[in-house]
Amino acid sequence: MQLREQILANMKVQPTIDPQEEIRKSVDFLKSYLKKYPFIKSLVLGISGGQDSTLTGRLAQIAMTEMREETGDDEYRFIAVSLPYGEQFDEGDRQDALTFIEPDVRMTINIKAAVDASAATLKAAGVELSDFAKGNEKARERMKAQYSIAAMNQGAVVGTDHSAEAITGFYTKYGDGGTDINPIFRLNKRQGKALLKELGCPEHLYLKKPTADLEEDKPALPDEVALGVTYDQIDDYLEGKAVPEEAARKIENWYLKTQHKRHMAITIFDDFWK
Repeated sequence: MQLREQILANMKVQPTIDPQEEIRKSVDFLKSYLKKYPFIKSLVLGISGGQDSTLTGRLAQIAMTEMREETGDDEYRFIAVSLPYGEQFDEGDRQDALTFIEPDVRMTINIKAAVDASAATLKAAGVELSDFAKGNEKARERMKAQYSIAAMNQGAVVGTDHSAEAITGFYTKYGDGGTDINPIFRLNKRQGKALLKELGCPEHLYLKKPTADLEEDKPALPDEVALGVTYDQIDDYLEGKAVPEEAARKIENWYLKTQHKRHMAITIFDDFWK
């Protein structure tokens, strides 16, 4: 199998979608998970104010509302968590996202003290974090907080990973990549926009330039700058359309370089390492 064929088979993106059908598919997927594991009563998700968490948050809230209506069990709740490092530059967008999502519960956990304490402790031991490594520290601290919240609320942590992110491995391993369930995997970036439009989301939340905003030396660095390829090119690649040769090469290089992120811990029985 050619590399592109292998990637497209793994990423599961369809060339065309019906947004209403995909909304229902994601909501039903979340509900099936809750029915399979009835001890789970809450879904937990960090909300950044960007496209992916806004979409995933709204889908999770719809699922929990329907679960309450269908079961009569009011314990089902969606918990939306704000996880700033100090002050977030686009806090207004996060608040707009929360207004759109209408979560059952809102929490704010400022991760700055925890991240700074971890960085200081490592430095005292002779390990001084680079700005990039500290960015990953932030992502992992955010996920640690979400799992603590989930642990105390019979919860599961929801992820925002979609196929245009998964193909490049553009997330922190065991940070935003370490979740229990990912309801929007199979969609690319433009398809996620289509779902948000169908859901009536304010345009500025899904038309803004995506940024991980983890590095202090490069605040709000756009994803497309970091990747060296545009999301339109990634989306076209995933939909099987023609893309410039250089863009295809970069996308495939990212895919190969980040394979370890899409694989659980490797054992001697895996062929991944051979």
